[in-house]
Amino acid sequence: MAVESKHITTNKKAYHDYFVEETFEAGIELTGTEVKSLRESHTSLRDSFAIVRKGQVWLHNVHIAPYSHGNRANVPVDRVRRLLLHKREIRYLIGKTKESGFTLVPLSMYFTERNFVKVELGLARGKKLYDKRDVIASRDQKRDVERALKERTQNR
Repeated sequence: MAVESKHITTNKKAYHDYFVEETFEAGIELTGTEVKSLRESHTSLRDSFAIVRKGQVWLHNVHIAPYSHGNRANVPVDRVRRLLLHKREIRYLIGKTKESGFTLVPLSMYFTERNFVKVELGLARGKKLYDKRDVIASRDQKRDVERALKERTQNR
């Protein structure tokens, strides 16, 4: 059975800047006006990251715009939000993030079938400049090969 989900936003720079080793699905602790703002898709994951502190995972730099019809119930836009994971997942992430080079990066945010907001969290290792160049070069080579095969099949 396929799970229906309503996509909110993705972190397009994450796959450009990091090698994503593993992904985790985490719930997020939000207020009512933040959820309403997410339904309007007013959010950005650019430059956001997660930290494990005191046995809890915290999401930093996620911009959720104030709800358009909200009043004083609106909360600060860039506040730190808690992510909801199982204890064993948090312990695993503590061990992995203590290793050099690993960081937690949010990859996407979406609504589940039951209307819960979920964050896809990636355990990632940063790319160096030469890694980014290699990825671009291989993508260009693949595109050239596909183009040549397409031209060859059309000429027959």
